Amino acid sequence: MEEIGILQWCLEHLNYWTITFLMTIESSAIPFPSEIVVPPAAYHAAATGEMNLFLIILFATLGAFLGAAINYFLSLWLGRPIIYKFADSRLGHMLTLDSSKISRAEEYFNAHGAVSTLVGRLIPVIRQLISIPAGLSRMNFAKFALYTSLGAGVWNIVLTLLGYFLERIVPEDQLIDTVTKYSHEIGFGILALVVIAVLIIIVKKKFKQAR
Repeated sequence: MEEIGILQWCLEHLNYWTITFLMTIESSAIPFPSEIVVPPAAYHAAATGEMNLFLIILFATLGAFLGAAINYFLSLWLGRPIIYKFADSRLGHMLTLDSSKISRAEEYFNAHGAVSTLVGRLIPVIRQLISIPAGLSRMNFAKFALYTSLGAGVWNIVLTLLGYFLERIVPEDQLIDTVTKYSHEIGFGILALVVIAVLIIIVKKKFKQAR
C-alpha cells in the first residue's frame, strides 16, 4: 500500500524527476502504462506552461531507457532458466508476467533481430518485455541503448503531442481514456510505417544484389 501511495503522489506531482521515476517503472516488468504519465504532463504543460515539452520527452525517454536497462542486465546476469522460473512464480504473476509472454517476446526478438528493440517499443505488451530477450541473447549494449532510446523517444513524442493537443479539446477527466484509445491506433500506425520502410530497404537491397 505504501508503494501505491508513492506512485499516486508522483502522479499528482508530475515534474521532470517524477516523470523519469515513473517511466523507469513503466519500462521495467512492473505493469504501469506510460499513457497515464506523459500525456498528463504534456496536458499540464500546455495549460500552465510550467514544463517544457522537449524536456518532458527527454526525461520520459531517459526513464524508459533506465527501466529497459534494468531488465537487460537482470536477464543478462540471471539467465534464461531463472527468468522463466521467475515469470511463472507468484511474484511474477503479480507483475502480470508468465513464461508465455517472455517466450513471445523472445520469439519476436529472434525473428526481427536487434532492430526489434526499436520497433518493439511501439507494440503494447512487447514494449515492456523486449529488453529481456535482448539481455538473454547478450546483445551489444551500445546498440541496445541506441535502439531502445530511439524507440522510446518516438513513443514519448507521440504521447507528448497527444497530451498537448488534447488540452484544447478534451476535459482533463477524460484525458486518459482518450489517450489510451488513440495511442494504440497511432502506435500500430507507426509500426506499419516502420514495417513498410524496412520492406522497401530489403527490396532495394535485393534488387541491387540481383543487378
